[in-house]
Amino acid sequence: MKLRKNFAMGKGKYYFTIKSVPNNITIFRKSKDAAISTFKKYQKAGKEIEWLGKWDGKKFTDNSAPAALASKA
Repeated sequence: MKLRKNFAMGKGKYYFTIKSVPNNITIFRKSKDAAISTFKKYQKAGKEIEWLGKWDGKKFTDNSAPAALASKA
């Protein structure tokens, strides 16, 4: 059975993806600090993750990984 991605991304929320097989998991947080904190926890646990950035309703803005995270990725 094929799963569908039926959720609307919220404006002003920060998103990142945990890459896993067979499905990627997209996580959001309302604040950038909370998103970075959670991102670091998954990174520390050895997960393969990708920073998506802040959703503005049409595209991701602020989509470069924070400087402290980019060196570790």
